[in-house]
Amino acid sequence: GIVNVASSTNLLTDSKSLQLVLEPSLQLLSRKQRRLIRQNPGILHSVSGGLQSAVRECKWQFRNRRWNCPTAPGPHLFGKIVNRGCRETAFIFAITSAGVTHSVARSCSEGSIESCTCDYRRRGPGGPDWHWGGCSDNIDFGRLFGREFVDSGEKGRDLRFLMNLHNNEAGRTTVFSEMRQECKCHGMSGSCTVRTCWMRLPTLRAVGDVLRDRFDGASRVLYGNRGSNRASRAELLRLEPEDPAHKPPSPHDLVYFEKSPNFCTYSGRLGTAGTAGRACNSSSPALDGCELLCCGRGHRTRTQRVTERCNCTFHWCCHVSCRNCTHTRVLHECL
Repeated sequence: GIVNVASSTNLLTDSKSLQLVLEPSLQLLSRKQRRLIRQNPGILHSVSGGLQSAVRECKWQFRNRRWNCPTAPGPHLFGKIVNRGCRETAFIFAITSAGVTHSVARSCSEGSIESCTCDYRRRGPGGPDWHWGGCSDNIDFGRLFGREFVDSGEKGRDLRFLMNLHNNEAGRTTVFSEMRQECKCHGMSGSCTVRTCWMRLPTLRAVGDVLRDRFDGASRVLYGNRGSNRASRAELLRLEPEDPAHKPPSPHDLVYFEKSPNFCTYSGRLGTAGTAGRACNSSSPALDGCELLCCGRGHRTRTQRVTERCNCTFHWCCHVSCRNCTHTRVLHECL
């Protein structure tokens, strides 16, 4: 309910208190989530921005597949697929959880959230020619807030609940594990006599690349009690692979328990749009190829005349002149 709510009108400040003004879609938030937003002024914009980035990343990663991460306006952004226990649901939960963690951790170091700052705890010994300094992204605050905020939206004690929590944590863990050390050189005449180093978040694209690979290798799981759809408290944190020959899923792995639809045809019950009308690559044997993407139904070919700017030249000073070039583009679409 907060993906498209990033305007400053959602926060109202007066001399007595800071209160959250909720749009109708934000009424979906739990009491705990609203409290977390009130306790961390400025964080609503960060959460919303992180979710928007996660949606864009999801669409990018699956742009050439039968399921291309379709979204719709309104609070049920991803549609009915989130009610299933399949791989696609696993990726949605992982990337949105990662997006919130990533955005909040970055906003802390940028000073956009009043309740957190840079991570200054990395002040231990450095190396022979470098030392800790600068402004490290606050991944610990991002992970903690993400766990409190995102996970609190999950209710119940069934296998779907446990799957969603696991994939939420896999998204946050991926952001943390992909962090890298960055350094800045200091010295006379550009020499690198001493370097100041800090920890920097990966790009969300790098996180999405890793999660997509884990989507392809996701683990199908059952409860530790071998398949019951209900779990006791003692069994709640136990996930076992459906195939006993496989190793148990790690905190980095994505997990699912239900086979995915084929996404080939429209289904109102499953909430799948099908691939009819989708652009495909007639020369590709991969997932974006017409044979696989169109599910063997065949494709139509049409031509389109396109006019684009070309042969652009920069003139001193200061404008760019271009010509208009027209060419014919061949398009292939699934039947």
